[in-house]
Amino acid sequence: MSLQSSIIANLASVQADMNYLAPMLERPRNYTYEPPPGVPRSNTINESHRVAIHDARPVADRVSLDANGFALVNHRSGVRDFFDDEEVRQVYYPEVERVVKQLTGAYRVHIFDHTTRRRVEGAQDRSDAPRQPVQRVHIDHTARSGPQRVRDLLPDEADELLKGRVQVINLWRPIRGPVQDSPLAVCDATTIDSNDLVPSDLVYQHRVGETYSVKYNPAHRWFYVPRMQPDEALLLKCSDTRTDVPARFTPHSAFIDPTASPDAPPRESIEVRTLVFHR
Repeated sequence: MSLQSSIIANLASVQADMNYLAPMLERPRNYTYEPPPGVPRSNTINESHRVAIHDARPVADRVSLDANGFALVNHRSGVRDFFDDEEVRQVYYPEVERVVKQLTGAYRVHIFDHTTRRRVEGAQDRSDAPRQPVQRVHIDHTARSGPQRVRDLLPDEADELLKGRVQVINLWRPIRGPVQDSPLAVCDATTIDSNDLVPSDLVYQHRVGETYSVKYNPAHRWFYVPRMQPDEALLLKCSDTRTDVPARFTPHSAFIDPTASPDAPPRESIEVRTLVFHR
């Protein structure tokens, strides 16, 4: 369930701008690569809304993936270089699998990709380099595309796996800290309305994925972890086939923290995306 207003009122917060989807007639579409000549990289228009973003640390023991769509955990990784993809796969993937299993009680976790991000002032987001933080409210998967990832990645097992509960859960952490530049904010999933979510195309070279763009709703309640450290991790739920839990889809976005030091180092982070299976 969403946190009580009386609890939220006592939390420290910052006022910051969030970029939501502006009203549009076309289906939103974003390319992950340079599209053909004459085709825009994105057809979406964002509108900025000033929101309160609350400190999640004091309520870390009150929020959960099923109740709110996100969770904060302490975890020290053995990875020495998060920009070494092979080390991430060999060392970090098993760590993430253990964390997700422990937190969710799942019997199986399938990691299907990871993304490292390093903010570079003025740089465009490119798939062939460390990615830039996404300053746009979104959800990585939808009610349709979550199960579709199972069919895409595990085709021989998909029918059987989809008989049980399937979640898409991301684990996000700073590579260095404390994070002041472009921190990650998450929205309490119980404060969104289904009408806020707009299915959108995410176009890759060889497939078209589906994400949710998000329309502004003043009921949204936002949280972040101030000065987050590399031994902390945020888990956020991007999709859940179980329909009777309060939180199924969790909007999130990087944002500009007005309290950050002007000389704060650029954010470096890694997120790992997982398919989570329950019997």
